Amino acid sequence: MRYGVTVKTAEDKDKKENKKKQKGRRIVLIGNPNVGKSVIFGLLTGKYVTVSNYPGTTVEVSHGNLSLDGKRFLIVDSPGINSFIPMSEDERVTRDILLAEKPDIVVLVADSKNLKRALMLLIQLAEMKLACLVVLNMEDEAAARGIEIDYRRLEELLGVSVVGTVAPQRKGIAKLRDALLTPRNPLIHTNYGEIIEQYAGKIAALLPEAPISRQAISLMILSGDDSMKSWFIANLDPRTIKKVEDLRDEAQALYREPIFNAIARKRIELADEIVRLVMKKGPDSAGHIAQWVGSRSMHPFWGIFFLVFVLFCFYEFVGKLGAGVLVNFLEQVIFGEYLSPGIQKVVRHLIPSVFIQDLFVGQYGLFTMALTYAVAIILPITTTFFIAFGFLEDSGYLPRIAVLTNSAFSRVGLNGKAVLPMVLGLGCGTMATMTTRILETPRERIIATFLIALAIPCSAQLGVILGMLGPYPLKVTLWWIGTLLAVLLLTGYITALVVPGEKADFFLELPPIRMPKMGNILMKTLGRIEWYLREAVPLFMLGTLILFFLDKLRILGWLEKAASPLIVTFLGLPGQVTGAFIMGFLRRDYGAAGLFDLSKQGILNENQAIVSIVTLTLFIPCLASFFMIIKERGARAALLMFSLITTFALLVGGLVNFLLKLTG
Repeated sequence: MRYGVTVKTAEDKDKKENKKKQKGRRIVLIGNPNVGKSVIFGLLTGKYVTVSNYPGTTVEVSHGNLSLDGKRFLIVDSPGINSFIPMSEDERVTRDILLAEKPDIVVLVADSKNLKRALMLLIQLAEMKLACLVVLNMEDEAAARGIEIDYRRLEELLGVSVVGTVAPQRKGIAKLRDALLTPRNPLIHTNYGEIIEQYAGKIAALLPEAPISRQAISLMILSGDDSMKSWFIANLDPRTIKKVEDLRDEAQALYREPIFNAIARKRIELADEIVRLVMKKGPDSAGHIAQWVGSRSMHPFWGIFFLVFVLFCFYEFVGKLGAGVLVNFLEQVIFGEYLSPGIQKVVRHLIPSVFIQDLFVGQYGLFTMALTYAVAIILPITTTFFIAFGFLEDSGYLPRIAVLTNSAFSRVGLNGKAVLPMVLGLGCGTMATMTTRILETPRERIIATFLIALAIPCSAQLGVILGMLGPYPLKVTLWWIGTLLAVLLLTGYITALVVPGEKADFFLELPPIRMPKMGNILMKTLGRIEWYLREAVPLFMLGTLILFFLDKLRILGWLEKAASPLIVTFLGLPGQVTGAFIMGFLRRDYGAAGLFDLSKQGILNENQAIVSIVTLTLFIPCLASFFMIIKERGARAALLMFSLITTFALLVGGLVNFLLKLTG
């Protein structure tokens, strides 16, 4: 590990000090992944927060304001971490937040069931000499597992305030706000042995003052933290860098194992000792059935049955209730019998121009197509989908799907952690592309991004497709699912061969199986519906306007004729499908709604339904996803994916059409 050379001027230091004074008092939330840190952040800051990329990275960090006892604080919600020795970009950003500017308070949010993991972080925060307090979240789940924690004894051992919370119920939040006024430096200390302590002291003596203690930085250096390179270049001269590296190498020469392992072992021993003194494990008061479901849902054999059962319930709720009962009620009763006739009558009476009339209530009218598609067709489907998806999220089942499918995805160059962004792709491809940041290697991020864009339908599109499949025989659904799985495995395997690099190991935190609270699910569903209406309806309007003018200018008919050899002959689809594919680029669900409408009119037979939904599912990602791919992977990679996906989708659609004709 050689760091290079640099010169840091006094002017740079003065600028940094002035910038620090301007920013004021800061609170940084730290914690392992999936401990409810962002929920607590939301409860402390309220609704108005800002989200921005951390400088020099694509990792987003949330900021919000908090007023306490007449004082104003800026709260930073850092990415979840397992160690301050970074293994991913997210972990590096969290470490850099502390390294760049010393926060006034660090709030360590912990899962009460996994106190030891949080203590591993607190030990490192104590070495950094940062004022802290500890939040033990998920108290209810710990109690259900028979876990009892002596809070008073824990506070005595740690030297900081310890607050118990159940964030979704707002329990303990008032006490947390009070505790923020009295943060303290942790009193715990780790003895790493004579050699490590001696060399850590020698290295610390060569380091400049920093927002965190020089002792903590020296331990990072001895641990072989390569991500410290930029800090070294910015803060040390070449001669000092050489001395530090020589000391690190001397220390390592005195150990048979990596010093990182020796340091980690001492921290584990201290965390184990604290847990032994403050925690008691009694019999579970609840959860025997949940534990049985949790273990069986990951079993290589029984897990498949659980997955099939969950998908069946999902299909019945979204495909039958949402896309069947609710869509029929809104489209045929609310819009068909009341809204549409009334609005058409008013428009044609008040507006003499036929052109303007058609703009609002014609074949490609803003009301008859855009609002009807957005509200009458897609809204009930996406609502039921969001409810079902929220149930899976809060139940703790989604990570178990990742474990269950880890073996299969390892064949395409991905491990189980990469399955999580792909599962999230069922919610929103744009958000899923962003969450590929959790993957350790650029190779995995590229493969996952490509597969999400190609073969993972987003929630709105998936909901509409499930509704479209409802009236058709089961074999139509099986053709669609089978084709997608085959494409996913084949393209993933090829991509894994083409993209260079190695895949990372698979580590995943499994939350317990729990009964979701309908209040939380409904709150999340309302938030997602608001997001959908705010994002989708304007694009639906834009797409309808484009189709309207293309139709009036006779370009749409020309496009249908021009695409006839491809759409009609090669894919075996009606010419009207061309418009649905055009709309699909603006919003995937908009294109799916077009196919849904054609299907309800009886224009698509079984074979054409299979080919159309296969092609549209594999077709180019929506505009928002495309821009996110550019942001995350770069314009060159995005355009390459765009062209490959378009070509591949049409080729697969043509192949499916050929096979269907061949098999009769």
